[in-house]
Amino acid sequence: MADKKEKSSKELTMADLLASKKVFFGLKVGQKVKGKVVEKSPKALLLDIGGKSLGMVTGKALSEAKDFARQLEVGDEVEGSVLIPETPDGYTIISLRDSAKTFVWNKIEKLYREAKELSLEVKNSGQSGVTVEILGLTGFVPMSHLTKETLKDVNNLSGKMLRLKIIDFDKSSNRLILSEKAVVEAKEIEDQKEALASLKEGEVYEGEVTTVTDFGAFVKLPAKLKGKKVEVEGLVHASEIAWGKSIKPSEVLKEGDKVKVKVLEIKDGRMALSIKQAEGDPWEKVEKKYKPEMKLEGEVVKISDFGAFIALEPGIEGLLHITKIPPTTRLKIGDKVDVYIDEIDTKERRISLGLVLTTKPVGYK
Repeated sequence: MADKKEKSSKELTMADLLASKKVFFGLKVGQKVKGKVVEKSPKALLLDIGGKSLGMVTGKALSEAKDFARQLEVGDEVEGSVLIPETPDGYTIISLRDSAKTFVWNKIEKLYREAKELSLEVKNSGQSGVTVEILGLTGFVPMSHLTKETLKDVNNLSGKMLRLKIIDFDKSSNRLILSEKAVVEAKEIEDQKEALASLKEGEVYEGEVTTVTDFGAFVKLPAKLKGKKVEVEGLVHASEIAWGKSIKPSEVLKEGDKVKVKVLEIKDGRMALSIKQAEGDPWEKVEKKYKPEMKLEGEVVKISDFGAFIALEPGIEGLLHITKIPPTTRLKIGDKVDVYIDEIDTKERRISLGLVLTTKPVGYK
C-alpha cells in the first residue's frame, strides 16, 4: 500500500514538473534554441534542447525544411526557432527554416575545401550547361567544364550521373558551380592553366576547330608549357562566330577548320575566344565604305513596330523607318530590297535607310 502511495506521489511530482516546464525553460515563440538530433524518422526529428523535454520538428515545420532535414544525422547539432513552447504531449515544436540554409552552405564549404568528388545526377540540360541537385541546392556545371566524352552526347544528359567537384560558390547569391573536368582531367587542367599564361588577352592567333556544338566551337591554339610546345583549347561562343544575325555553329564550322581567333579572356583555366573580333569590327570601315545617297541591295532581317532592319553586310544593319515604307508595300524577313543611305551616325552605330521604288509616290526617291 505504501509502495503504491509512493508511486502515485512520484507520478504527481513528474506531472507537476512537466506542467510547470515554463519555469525551467522560459521559452517563447521565436526564441532561438540549439539542439542535437537524438532520433530521426520520416515524420519527425527529435532534438535534445538541453531541458526537461525534447524539441520536435514535425508537420509543416518538417516539410518546409525537408531537404535540409534529409541530410541531418543523429548527433548533428542544429539551431532552430521555437514555434510552440509546449504541446499537450510536452514537446517543444521547433522550426529549422532559418538554420537550414546555414547548415547546408557549411557542408558545401567543407566539400569545397576538401575537394570532395561527388556523383550527381543531371536534372536539366541547356545551351550554357547542366544543372544538378546537391544537398537540396541547385548546382550548375558550365558546358566548358564538361569533358569531351560527355559533350559527345550533350543532347541526352538528363538523368546521367556525373563525377563532379565544387569549384566555386557564393551563398549570398545561391551560386554553386561544379566541374566534371576538375575530376576527370585534373592534371590536364593544371597544365592548361600554366600553358594559358603564355598567351595574351587581346592578341589574335591561328588555331584549329576541334569540337562543334550548339553553343559554340572549341578551338585549339599553340602554347608553351615548361619551354615545350603544347596545345590549349578555348571556347568560341556561338555569338562570337560571325557578325550579324545568329547562326548555328555547325552551319559555318566543322572539325579541322583553320580559323583566326582573338583571345577575349583567360580566367580560372578557361579561355574565351572570338572569330568575328579577329576579323575586325565592320563598323570601323563604315564611314569610308558607305556614303549618303548610295544605293545598294540589302536583306530584311527583322521587322518591328517602327520599321524594318536591313542587313547591308554581316554586322552592319540599317533601319528602314515605317514612314519611308509605302502603305502598299509589305516586307517580310528574308526579302531582298533595294535601299539608299539616308543618314549615317558612326558614333551611335546607326544607319537610316530609304526604300528605292520603281514607281515613285510623292515624297519617295
